[in-house]
Amino acid sequence: MSKPDKTTYADALRGKAADLFSWKNRGLLLDVTVFLVNIFLMWLLTPLFVLMLRRSSEEDPLAITALCIVLFAAFFLPPAAAILKRQRFHLRRKKRQEDSDIITDTPLGCLANPIFYFCLQAVIISVINAIIVPYISGTDDDDSGVFLVSLFTLLALAIVNTVFVYRYFTPPRREPRTAFLLSRNAELLGDACIFANMLFYQLIWNLMTAADIFPPVSGFYDLLGRLFFLSFAAFLIYFPPRIFYLAEDAHKPRTWLTMFLANTPVIFRVMFGTDTGAFF
Repeated sequence: MSKPDKTTYADALRGKAADLFSWKNRGLLLDVTVFLVNIFLMWLLTPLFVLMLRRSSEEDPLAITALCIVLFAAFFLPPAAAILKRQRFHLRRKKRQEDSDIITDTPLGCLANPIFYFCLQAVIISVINAIIVPYISGTDDDDSGVFLVSLFTLLALAIVNTVFVYRYFTPPRREPRTAFLLSRNAELLGDACIFANMLFYQLIWNLMTAADIFPPVSGFYDLLGRLFFLSFAAFLIYFPPRIFYLAEDAHKPRTWLTMFLANTPVIFRVMFGTDTGAFF
């Protein structure tokens, strides 16, 4: 009896692993990846990014080029993901006979409004323009026009970003010009864009929380207040790359729990000032 039991247990584990990597659980896979990245990878990526900023301020061409690539990727990966995943996303909805409006008929409420998404982009743009752009331009002189040019350029990119991302939620009116967009490979490539974009947002989140801005927890109510504030901030940072998958799993209570758990390593570190694995 022991052999069949072991075989059944192994088959069950393989089945759960295969289910995690299935198309219907991409959001859950992203949550698990974020959790592991925050524990095992961000301790390395965050100091490297800070080093890149310092080298850029010293006018290192390689560092400036790498920083420009990272920033442009952060703005172009979401539209690319929207284009690559849109066709198959609506094919799945058609097979499930779902004809409701994703923007209005969704558990996300006001979070599904493109204005909310654009405002998040604007906040991140402000951080980029104030902190990162001077490293690329090599000047802190606002009179040079670099500040205004970069600000309006980034805002224009944010508008384009928002338009393409929310176009993802509207059904296509015609067949795509290329059959590739109907293939699983196109959607898989779109998933890769989302996961790569997630790394950028988690990098920003870790940079924002790296400084010791909170004194030690003084009591139970202080603990609850910080937990609420950090959880809300973590959600705002995590929302833009997660929005594609929320369109399919926002109705599941498990989704909101796994999104919170994905960010607990950073929240725990900021609240208690302790390492959770391999933190820097």
